Amino acid sequence: MGLSFSTFFNNNQSQQPSTKHHIFILSGQSNMSGRGGVKNHKWDHMVPSDCKPDPTTIHRLNANFIWETAQDPLHADIDKNKTCGVGPGMSFANALKDYIVGIIGLVPCAIGGTAIKQWAKGGKLYEDMVKRAKSAASGGGEIKALVWYQGESDTKLKHVAEAYKSNMESLIRNVRSDLGLPTLPLIQVAIASGEGKYMEVVREAQKAIDLPNVVCVDAKGLELKEDHLHLTTAAQVQLGHMLADAYLAHFG
Repeated sequence: MGLSFSTFFNNNQSQQPSTKHHIFILSGQSNMSGRGGVKNHKWDHMVPSDCKPDPTTIHRLNANFIWETAQDPLHADIDKNKTCGVGPGMSFANALKDYIVGIIGLVPCAIGGTAIKQWAKGGKLYEDMVKRAKSAASGGGEIKALVWYQGESDTKLKHVAEAYKSNMESLIRNVRSDLGLPTLPLIQVAIASGEGKYMEVVREAQKAIDLPNVVCVDAKGLELKEDHLHLTTAAQVQLGHMLADAYLAHFG
């Protein structure tokens, strides 16, 4: 199933077995997997200082269920049919590390271009996410939150956009049930762009979700790339800080 946190750190002789491990699931679609710095299907390899790797503190579960040093692009081997660049994950983790005692473990699960119905329980995306989350926690780590940024693909049809709230609430309930974490925190990003004309319908649905331990961070107003769909590198860094602030304010 891969290396547990304790095995990873013992092998690298970098941490004591008593170190606490904080796991964050990163999921959704392309703005979570990261398109910052990607142009013409190529990533510019520009990594902002807020996204620098920290081998002793921030790790990620790779596609082979093995823990390794986290670095952008976090989703390169997960969202593998697209070119990934900078997303919000690394600036999120770097912003948290001064306030959390222990190791931050990131579990990338986002896949570009996916609609909420594709994340329904029983489907490959959902089941892979749950499998990766369980693997991440198998070494004794604690899953602290699911960080979710998705919805741009649900803006194309009115009835799909109107069903977003129900579908997202089902996803939250199912993830909590399948992970055995009935109060698992979820930090959701209200989308800043969309593939269709019903963006505001989806945004209102996201902001209207009324389940315990669900917090919404609004990305509207963050800078978009020339495609008017994906966040720029600078905007992704800013979003990571916003997500960290939300986690610390509500769950830290």
